[in-house]
Amino acid sequence: MSLSARKLIAFWAPLEATWLMMALEGPLLASIIARLDSPKLNLAAYGVAVAIAMLVEAPIIMIMSAATALAADRESYRKLRNFTFALNGAITVVMVVAILPAVYARGSAMLGLPAEVSTRTWGAIALFIPWPAAIGYRRLYQGIMIRQGATGRVAYGTGIRLVTMAASGLTLAWWGGLDGASVGAASLSSGVVAEAIGSRFMARKQVQALWASRGSPDKSPLGYRAIVEFYYPLALTSFLNMGIQPIVTFFMGTSRMPIESLAALPVVNSLVFLFRTLGLAGQETTIAVLAQGRENLPSIRRFMAALAVVASGGLALIACTPLAGVWFGRVSGLAPALAEFAVLPSCILVVMPAMTVWMCWQRALLVSHRTTRAVTFATAMEVVGVVAVMFLGNSLGWIGLVSASVALVVGRLVGNLILVGPVRRATGGQSPSP
Repeated sequence: MSLSARKLIAFWAPLEATWLMMALEGPLLASIIARLDSPKLNLAAYGVAVAIAMLVEAPIIMIMSAATALAADRESYRKLRNFTFALNGAITVVMVVAILPAVYARGSAMLGLPAEVSTRTWGAIALFIPWPAAIGYRRLYQGIMIRQGATGRVAYGTGIRLVTMAASGLTLAWWGGLDGASVGAASLSSGVVAEAIGSRFMARKQVQALWASRGSPDKSPLGYRAIVEFYYPLALTSFLNMGIQPIVTFFMGTSRMPIESLAALPVVNSLVFLFRTLGLAGQETTIAVLAQGRENLPSIRRFMAALAVVASGGLALIACTPLAGVWFGRVSGLAPALAEFAVLPSCILVVMPAMTVWMCWQRALLVSHRTTRAVTFATAMEVVGVVAVMFLGNSLGWIGLVSASVALVVGRLVGNLILVGPVRRATGGQSPSP
């Protein structure tokens, strides 16, 4: 029997709340850092440190999808846990190596960081050392909870993270012993570590259920080789996704109206991301629901189609109406000229949330069928599409942020279209789109 829309919403809503809470972290910490000494230097250093930490964490990000898809019994849980711990150890070593004086000095020189920024960045990276492993640890247990339907506990864990992070940031800012970049890094690391501990505690019943499950005698046990073959395309996908933003930033810096474009980009991105989260939460929902039975495919397909309409419709309601002036001017605090500048790119990106839902649907189906290589290829072609359009836009003298908006839409469309064939083959021609 397929799931009702009400049950799907109840399953999806806590995951959506989780994404929205994570979307609040950046603005909250930036507002704290901006009120401390030397805000420009510390915000710059914090931004570089976060970028490095996120790049190091890229291989572990998709472990939640892997756990949702693969953690079916005692043996699969045990091997997936060991795989996660080994990967956590490796990325922690990378973080430690990154702050070794000789290594860091060379990296800082390559990035061209001013001395005042470089010193602050080093301290922030050192405080980020626990971050990647904590991310991997909590995503493992969050995936297990999602697979067994305990999505509310995932949201509680993120609530713990947000409260811990805010309390740490305010306390450290009041104490005054650290510069702003270090306050941000310490706060974010504290929040993620608290979330990891909380997630393991809240997943105890789900873990006990896995330990009690011996699996089906008709299925061969999950091996480490199978985990690696399943997972490494997802890890490569994360790396490629991390590369899109620096590429866009580089091209905008050499485009028409670069200062205005770079200033408005994070504000536009934050607005679009709010609506993209609907699809990101839908990806894990789809994987978990399909793990319970293929009879749920029609219901989850209709649900994802509705999310696509709501996501892009909601963005259009703000970006392409007089509400844009309210959002960019009063809420985001942009000057009138810059607020007006952000409207056209936002309208171009109206389709992005719906395309994100489509992409998440495609990825969820491929993950559910344990066919992940196509995801990496599609992401690589998405990056190629972004680069090609940005190069063309700059050659034609387009405004940088307009070029970026068109490039992101075209790149995502390329990725979507490339996955149509693999999804059709994986599902027997049933679900190329929601």
